[in-house]
Amino acid sequence: MSTTENQAGLARRDDVRNVAIIAHVDHGKTTLVDAMLWQSGIFRANESVRERVMDSNDLEREKGITILAKNTGIAYLGITINIVDTPGHADFGGEVERTLKMVDGVLLLVDAAEGPLPQTRFVLKKALAEGLQPILVINKIDRADARPQEVLNEVYDLFIDLDASEEQLDFPVLFTNARAGRCRREIGGEETDLQPLFEQIVSTIPAPLYDPSVPTQFQITSLDWDDYVGRLAVGRVWNGTLRKGQVVAVCGAVEDPVGGLAQAKITGLWSYQGLERRHVDEARPGDIVAVVGMEEIGIGDTLTDPEDPRPRRRIEVDEPTLSMLFYVNDSPWAGRDGQFVTSRKIRERLYKEAYHNVAIRVADTGAADAFEVSGRGELQLAVLIETMRREGYELGLGQPEVITRTVDGVQCEPMELLQIDLPEDFIGVVTQKLGPRKGRMLGMTALGSGRVRLEFRIPSRGLIGLRSEMMADTRGTAVVNHLFDGWEPWQGEIAKRRGGALIADRAGRATAYAVENLEPRGVLFVGPGEEVYEGMVVGEHNRNTPLDVNITREKKVTNMRASNSEQTVKLSPPKKLTLEQALEFVHDDELVEATPSAFRMRKRVLSASFRKVR
Repeated sequence: MSTTENQAGLARRDDVRNVAIIAHVDHGKTTLVDAMLWQSGIFRANESVRERVMDSNDLEREKGITILAKNTGIAYLGITINIVDTPGHADFGGEVERTLKMVDGVLLLVDAAEGPLPQTRFVLKKALAEGLQPILVINKIDRADARPQEVLNEVYDLFIDLDASEEQLDFPVLFTNARAGRCRREIGGEETDLQPLFEQIVSTIPAPLYDPSVPTQFQITSLDWDDYVGRLAVGRVWNGTLRKGQVVAVCGAVEDPVGGLAQAKITGLWSYQGLERRHVDEARPGDIVAVVGMEEIGIGDTLTDPEDPRPRRRIEVDEPTLSMLFYVNDSPWAGRDGQFVTSRKIRERLYKEAYHNVAIRVADTGAADAFEVSGRGELQLAVLIETMRREGYELGLGQPEVITRTVDGVQCEPMELLQIDLPEDFIGVVTQKLGPRKGRMLGMTALGSGRVRLEFRIPSRGLIGLRSEMMADTRGTAVVNHLFDGWEPWQGEIAKRRGGALIADRAGRATAYAVENLEPRGVLFVGPGEEVYEGMVVGEHNRNTPLDVNITREKKVTNMRASNSEQTVKLSPPKKLTLEQALEFVHDDELVEATPSAFRMRKRVLSASFRKVR
């Protein structure tokens, strides 16, 4: 281990660099990590490796976004560079916040055409508050609409707006084409690989500092699982040394009955190199490792010397802004698809999620079959639901609600800064949709090539279901981004939907005859041949009142024939809602039923006669 001393008595670990890659969603973080892994020699020349290799989660690959922060390590000229790939979406900001606690610098990636966007501001603000040294990487310089010099000026303005220090303002700038694996020091440079990036990381990112007089300090920033050894506690060694077989005190864990600190024995240590975890015998200051042997441990806990325990300050993240109730599925089809359907199983899974994800909160309610789950936004909760559904859980889901707080005696709600990039032709459509959602336009900027950027300030609850609606209204051409932007007094009621629900009044299979006769009544969510049950929402009424309908009705058969009796019935295809759309659609007397094979909407009280009595 290479170290140097300074005047304050602190030592510096010269053979390690810890850096996080932060950016707005889809600006190329994971693609850049791919290129860095390839050019560092991690993979063999003939090895088959898929793109966006760090996005290992199925949902990440389907949605094209990073959801979980992941770390890897590469070697460059005898120096270990630990790289953490972070999410870019605002709903997963909790992953970013705790990740920044274990690095000494950041690579700030900005798209050469789009420039800094809302999440760029969020992640940069967190990095500057931690005092981290930034390196600006302007990516996608090969785009036809790239404007790197203008983007550089916008980033400088953003740094100044966020009160960056003089040292932080003196950041180096690199220009990359991550997909091609090229990095240049100047816009017109001729470099053909990522060598300038590796050199800049080594020269700019500070080597880890530690105090040789302080005993062991290892803080957990994330938890993982291995099928062979069980729970893994991932974090950084700040001071002292961790060794296999060492007994440590767990500060922040549950204390034992006699009031002493909980203790644990380290049964294994793993370091990260490329996509692999490798066994090591010891970890020194600055190393990012996974510790084996800890069962009762949580994010933010510190492993330290039992004889001289010195815990580090716990990790804190921003509070959730949205909550919803998760219910045990009690529909007539409960248990048909799922493997885990009881309240005990659902409760265990939700608390396990809160245990691993510091941005999720779970609380019991007065009912044994309902649990309140709070998160950063609709996408974060939707990802949790989708993950549980794929694991075999069945759930009933209430409508999402914002978490309010009282400020000076006034009820306030969370607000969002909303940016929409879209073609000029759709400005009118978008502004009309945001008016009923209580959105206030702050400005409009021409981006060139017939595109504009609209900025709105809108309540967080106004964003529920907005993304999918914008995609439909703009034919998939809009880019929607948002960022938490403080609190304001309650903005008033927001109309969720214009029409009431069409509700099946009996169980059976939908028939073409019934569907044909119901089409004038509204938009249907089921088609002929699909099975329904009493109380299931099968469509949206074109009036604002609910309507019980018989969608299983069959045509009466007689021995009379008419000249047009054999005509083919032409039906409109049913409207299939996504999970996000379904959550926006339901009212407080309705639920979304999520099972491994389907999403359905239903009334809380299934029987039509009981609903009328109530």
